[in-house]
Amino acid sequence: MKPIHRLMTLVTLLLGCLLAPFAQAQLNVEIYGAGADRIPITITHFTGENLLQGGDLTAIVRKDLELTGLFRSIDQGGLQGVENMAPDYAAWRGIGADALLVGSVAQGTGGLVDVRFRLHDVPRAGELLSLKVSVNPNQTRALAHHIANKIYEKLIGQPGIFSTRIAYVEKTGRRYQLKIADFDGENPVPALLSDEPIMSPTWSPDGSKIAYVSFEKKKPIVYVATLATGRRITLANYKGSNSAPAWSPDGSRLALTLTKDGLSQIYVVNADGSGLRRLMSSNGIDTEPQWSPDGGTIYFTSDRGGSPQIYKVGAQGGNAQRVSFSGAYNVTPRISADGKTLVYVSRSNSGFQVTMMDLASQQTQILTESVRDESPSFAPDGRTILYATEVGGRGVLSVVSTDGRTRYRLNNRAGDVREPTWGPFEK
Repeated sequence: MKPIHRLMTLVTLLLGCLLAPFAQAQLNVEIYGAGADRIPITITHFTGENLLQGGDLTAIVRKDLELTGLFRSIDQGGLQGVENMAPDYAAWRGIGADALLVGSVAQGTGGLVDVRFRLHDVPRAGELLSLKVSVNPNQTRALAHHIANKIYEKLIGQPGIFSTRIAYVEKTGRRYQLKIADFDGENPVPALLSDEPIMSPTWSPDGSKIAYVSFEKKKPIVYVATLATGRRITLANYKGSNSAPAWSPDGSRLALTLTKDGLSQIYVVNADGSGLRRLMSSNGIDTEPQWSPDGGTIYFTSDRGGSPQIYKVGAQGGNAQRVSFSGAYNVTPRISADGKTLVYVSRSNSGFQVTMMDLASQQTQILTESVRDESPSFAPDGRTILYATEVGGRGVLSVVSTDGRTRYRLNNRAGDVREPTWGPFEK
């Protein structure tokens, strides 16, 4: 679906009826590019790794780090890494490794396994990190993500995103599913099944809830579901369309788009559905609200100036200011966690592409090479963007770094997926 249709879709809420048929398949990661100046790291096979179930621990850690575009795996060759012994740093330097991870898995108590791992600085011949965790043997993926997070934080100096989750909408036959998966698209689990379209999922700031739009009662209604219990509330069920929910940074409120008073306009409501108030009034279509990280501003899409553009307004209302000026079509604003960067979908001669704007300088950069992009969503670290695009007439999920140098695809080979949203850091 072309993003030019998306603005009108959010107004008419007919997107679900236009989606191509889906087929169920595992999402597979494909690497398309990588950034320069990557850290060469060797991740050795953990001794006793056969005690773990449900995946190759070493392979998952390697893939996690490689997907950032900041690391380059160096094969250990014939060298052996032993967790409880000092490594031969000269030998590891000889194969080009700057960092070395060694580890072991041993039987623990109560059915758990004890996992120890050490991260070494090879050029400086010193140990950077030493940890022990005890896990269930079937928690291999969670363990691998945890280890990758520790490595990333130690070497990059920022929290890793490997334990975060993504959500997206998939259709199988006539059934729609809201699925939740690991950050890399693996381990997908259905969170919601419906015979009617599901749209616009968005995570609460603490990751415990998802707001979304459902057509299950033959009209668009906004719901909020608690993931741990499956309990949900009706957030907005007013006359006309109810769409495009967006959480405030503290989770106490949501902005959303309603047509209850005529044209699509933006409203703010408490997280329990009370206290509805209209944010502002315009003679155009206002939709796709998005809060700034400090909660003081709401960015949104509007055609009030004649074509779809990005605007912003104070969270208490007031006069809106136009933000996007480059190009005649800019929609779906999303703000980085530090509030410095805006991404959105822009139409150019090449098609509809994810575009990034530095808000201070207003300089823009097209990040993607695809031509039918939609639904960009920042990772919580602000370095990576998840989005939907079309390849061969079907929807796929792709990821691009904010420098545009690292790209990979979460490729559902037999199906069609849409509406991705990246969850917050794990609490």
